[in-house]
Amino acid sequence: MEKTIEINQELIAVCGLYCGACRQYLKGGCMGCLKNEKATWCKTRTCCMEKGYKTCAECSTDVGDCKKFTNVVSKLFGFFFNSDRNACIDRIKAMGREEYAKEMAEKGMQTIKRR
Repeated sequence: MEKTIEINQELIAVCGLYCGACRQYLKGGCMGCLKNEKATWCKTRTCCMEKGYKTCAECSTDVGDCKKFTNVVSKLFGFFFNSDRNACIDRIKAMGREEYAKEMAEKGMQTIKRR
């Protein structure tokens, strides 16, 4: 049985994606970024966890200048899924995690699309 999209700030990935609206998460194929202990390959996740950050929005480094945030895997993801993770982080900074989770859940969006 597929899960329904819920408003939950714990379902915001460290890079700003909203796992709560991801097809893999909704089908039960993924537990989401923060609970996925096998995601050691994700340098962005590792960095945030080491610093105690919930998302990159808490970091003083601009995500556009961060080598861990703008790595090859994230660039490929952004290209194939038309994802603007920088815009996601900017949105979290502007409105906070709770409101961001609410907005993304209500719109059924995993990411903000590139323009």
